[in-house]
Amino acid sequence: QYFLLVNQFSIQAATVPKIPAALNRGLMDPGMTECQYSQISTVASSPMESQLGKKIPKRKWQTFPGRNKFYCNGRIMMGRQTGVFYLTLVLIVVTSGLFFAFDCPFLAYSLSPAIPAIGAFLFLFVMGMLLRASFSDPGVLPRATPDEAAHLEYGINSPGSGGCRSPPRTQEVVINGQTVKLKYCFTCKIFRPPRASHCSLCDNCVERFDHHCPWVGNCVGKRNYRYFYLFILSLSFLTIFIFAFVITHIVLRSNQTGFLSALKDSPLLNHSDTVLEVVVCFFSMWSIVGLSGFHTYLIGSNQTTNEDIKGLWSSKRGKGNYNPYSYSSVITNCCAALCGPLPPSLIDRRGFIQPDTPQTLCFGNSLVSLRADCDEADDLLFFFFLLHPSLLPVSLASWPFSHDSCLPLCVPHSRSCSHLSTPSALVLESSL
Repeated sequence: QYFLLVNQFSIQAATVPKIPAALNRGLMDPGMTECQYSQISTVASSPMESQLGKKIPKRKWQTFPGRNKFYCNGRIMMGRQTGVFYLTLVLIVVTSGLFFAFDCPFLAYSLSPAIPAIGAFLFLFVMGMLLRASFSDPGVLPRATPDEAAHLEYGINSPGSGGCRSPPRTQEVVINGQTVKLKYCFTCKIFRPPRASHCSLCDNCVERFDHHCPWVGNCVGKRNYRYFYLFILSLSFLTIFIFAFVITHIVLRSNQTGFLSALKDSPLLNHSDTVLEVVVCFFSMWSIVGLSGFHTYLIGSNQTTNEDIKGLWSSKRGKGNYNPYSYSSVITNCCAALCGPLPPSLIDRRGFIQPDTPQTLCFGNSLVSLRADCDEADDLLFFFFLLHPSLLPVSLASWPFSHDSCLPLCVPHSRSCSHLSTPSALVLESSL
């Protein structure tokens, strides 16, 4: 008996699939050994067919199920809405550029050349932390595979289960003596780990989810929270620095020539740069400094914005309610948040999508590996059985293969179909 299993074919030629002559001769010659069959290649060796049928493999970021945007071939990962992020870049670059162009020359000459040097260091540090927080994976959790989702949602049918069952909405785990509920995400088909939450804007479950920040154009989670905090903290210092020295510039000029003359001599009325610097720094300084103070409190207590807003560890919930993630001291919490090891990304953005699994033809004691697309399986099998009609168990009118699903095809050696019930050989080789 001969048994043929064709599952998820992948063929490289764009033309009609061809059965190589070596394979045809091998199938007609029952005396060939297994070693001879293993050296048979089923891919067309024509250079023209190789060039026309060559398929460039896709990377995993191209089929990512979330609403993220990817740049630089998957190296940069951002949220869907990036308009506010570009506004953040413009405000920082323009304000700092005006300060370096019109204020720093006078301040370096009148006070100290260290002023533009310190300003340049703060500016570069702010930009580095902003780009790192915006372009990093915040800690996205991979979604469940179809098999995992089916296992969770439908379970294993047992005689007493009465069919399919819906998954439980929560599970409970104990962390440092505190009971924590794990919620089931119906979008990602997983039980979210502790402190994880689903971002509705990015459509992803994020580990240690803090919040979605439109100013950085990304979620803030476990893998980029330290960069976000260092960004807003350094931006607070930069804003105060620019605002203070712009005022100093005006005061020094007013002491020399008078306040009104200082305004006229400076680019205040000519280029409006000083007005823009003062207005932007004054109104943004309070919100940025306040945000930095709030996140400093969160780091000291080892909380997230999501947990603080919901009041998960508030004493109002009861005397026995406490934060199980907090350490013994504020310094330890700060070191854990800012100096701890950065966890690796759980999503392989730049990895290639694995091709279909190569399957094997089993002819008696011989093996031949085939690879073809499931959509082109009918053509391949048609030519195969056209060359060897003695192996065909049914008529061509009742072709046993469909384009929608690739199913095992059992082919007996004789024209009689009486041997279909007891297969004596299986596919012996299957590798990724």
